[in-house]
Amino acid sequence: MMLFFPGLASSQSVAQGEPREIVDGLGRTVRVEHAAQRVIALYGGFNEILDAMGIAQRIIARTSNETFPPCILNKPGIGTHMRPNLELITGLAPDLVLQLAGRKTAADTVRQLEERGIHVAAFHPSSFEELFDAIQKIGVLTGEEAAASRLVAEMDGRLSAVKSQLGTVPHRPSVFFEIRSPNLLCAGQGGIVNDVINRAGGRNCVQSERKIVRMGEEALVGLNPEVYVVQRGPMNTRPQPLEERSLYRTLRAVQDGRVLFVDERLFSRPGPRLVEAVEQLARFLYPEKMRKNRIKE
Repeated sequence: MMLFFPGLASSQSVAQGEPREIVDGLGRTVRVEHAAQRVIALYGGFNEILDAMGIAQRIIARTSNETFPPCILNKPGIGTHMRPNLELITGLAPDLVLQLAGRKTAADTVRQLEERGIHVAAFHPSSFEELFDAIQKIGVLTGEEAAASRLVAEMDGRLSAVKSQLGTVPHRPSVFFEIRSPNLLCAGQGGIVNDVINRAGGRNCVQSERKIVRMGEEALVGLNPEVYVVQRGPMNTRPQPLEERSLYRTLRAVQDGRVLFVDERLFSRPGPRLVEAVEQLARFLYPEKMRKNRIKE
């Protein structure tokens, strides 16, 4: 479900000539001389934020694998998220570039673009609170604080609705979130997927504080999760059904039929649609509770 609000971008936006300043997710002060009108996002979640704020028309390019929102498909390609073409970006003369922090290559891109005189803000949300903060700061840099605040309020309201529907949960089922297989990678406590699981009424059975955890199959069998979530997407293109994986057949989640396949871009991407991931997982974990007052699809 796409979060879009016609007219969300206020006609009363702050004048373009007024300087805008924030501290980004890397602790860097980012200052633009006017509200950014030409924006390039090197991570798709930021395109979704701009779209949900009602200012997708300010997106002037896209990375090669991005197709959402559909309105960016006719924009010029500027390479990939991890290997953007700096010459193409410079030639497009953006007012602002948005980057996802967290990897050294991303930090290198920030530095290289700034050396070319381009303003770059980097964020690395690992919780909904940090995602809301990033949205608000993008609102400042684009001169659309009111639109950003309304988007945050709408998302937070839907999260509150899930919490209200779940009510008191005496037992939170243990959840394992598969990022990739084979060579199994899973979601640890350090990423935003962990917050999705918690807000949906589950409990991440992987205790590592890392965002992404490499795990052997024997260790997984030892965890024996009650629910197994498998993401499909660029990182896990063709996940094998769990029933066809020898050791996995013994897992409680497999034996009880509590296996859920989900869209990677919905569940692992910090952006407006992440609320939909919480709603979807909550319906899977607590179908009776969620059915009583079903959230609008």
